[in-house]
Amino acid sequence: MSEVNKTAAEIAADFVAMGHSVAVITDVIAGDSMADDIAADRQSAVDRNVEHLVLKKAEKTVEDASASIWTNESFTAIDAAIVAGNGHTAS
Repeated sequence: MSEVNKTAAEIAADFVAMGHSVAVITDVIAGDSMADDIAADRQSAVDRNVEHLVLKKAEKTVEDASASIWTNESFTAIDAAIVAGNGHTAS
């Protein structure tokens, strides 16, 4: 886990970027994105985006290394994308 010192605007931007990762994972798994790419490239894209979500979700504050930087954000879609991505094997 990393400890970060971010502004509210930076945290909000990170959350938007996490939404983009959710979209990549969902679209690749559904075959709506990268359908013409080789399986290894599709899997790599899913794996990188899952890693991004996991790392961002785990960020803690500098002031309190046990406190999350996140406040009232909903992680429902993010958690679902992590589970789906971890269970996905491109073929």
